Amino acid sequence: MLKERVMDLVTQTAILPLLFGCLGIFSLFRVLQRIRSRAHLRDTVVVVTGATSGLGRECARVFHAAGAKLVLCGRNVEALEALTSELAGSRTSQGQMYKPYTVTFDLTDPGAIAAAATKILQCFGYVDILINNAGVSYRGAISDTIVDVDRKVMEINYFGPVALTKALLPSMVKRKQGHIVAISSVQGKISIPFRSAYAASKHATQAFFDCLRAEMEQDGIKVTVISPGYIYTNLSVNAVTADGSRYGALDKNTARGRSPAEVAQDVLAAVGKKKKDVILTDLLPFLAIYLRTLAPGIFFRIMASRARKERKSKNS
Repeated sequence: MLKERVMDLVTQTAILPLLFGCLGIFSLFRVLQRIRSRAHLRDTVVVVTGATSGLGRECARVFHAAGAKLVLCGRNVEALEALTSELAGSRTSQGQMYKPYTVTFDLTDPGAIAAAATKILQCFGYVDILINNAGVSYRGAISDTIVDVDRKVMEINYFGPVALTKALLPSMVKRKQGHIVAISSVQGKISIPFRSAYAASKHATQAFFDCLRAEMEQDGIKVTVISPGYIYTNLSVNAVTADGSRYGALDKNTARGRSPAEVAQDVLAAVGKKKKDVILTDLLPFLAIYLRTLAPGIFFRIMASRARKERKSKNS
């Protein structure tokens, strides 16, 4: 009996240090990975679209802090200049910092995109990383939505990023290196009621960049699709509605979303590790993605129930 107790005590005494040692090694490994990914990003030329607000602005901040050479893109000249001044005046311990360039253009204008791509390449002569972040959301019933709204959402969320990617791709292929990032959404994996135009644009985004990843592998071009859940930004406030007007309200789920600064850090990590497909969401949406594949009948019933509840809430 005494011998067994002694053996139990020895075993417990040996396991605890081993457990803590493993946790320490894992933590050290994560820290080293983070440092290595940041080192990989230093001095790289990074283009960020939709850089004037929300996730785009936070991505500009974290990539700037990592030592990247930024080209910030958006429609608002004053907002771009304000962000550039902020970043130019910031100081970190990461060594040399670069003043960002800015390129102003509208993703809904195909001619402007081609001209913008030329200006982007003139900034540093090449692009290492393109972050397609700009986008617009949508709220409305399919039966009430005019087709022009569907086209507008697709133009901004899908055709615009595709056009910019195609315009910059030849320079990447010529150098045999480059990284293209698409900020998609969980709604590019599953569709929820009253978000049809947005979900459609994000499904198209997922499909296009999945194809691009496969086709560009031989040329050394990396492609990352990042699908966040709800983020606490003005995306819902600026969303278009069925008649094309501005939604103008902060959704309850959006208000409970993750901070854009936190998500931007995850984007930085995903790019640094050259991940192919990243889902940034809570457990429930993550499970819903798998439910849609493994038990579609159950998923469809849940979505139908959600549509009924949301319609009842609007009518009450």
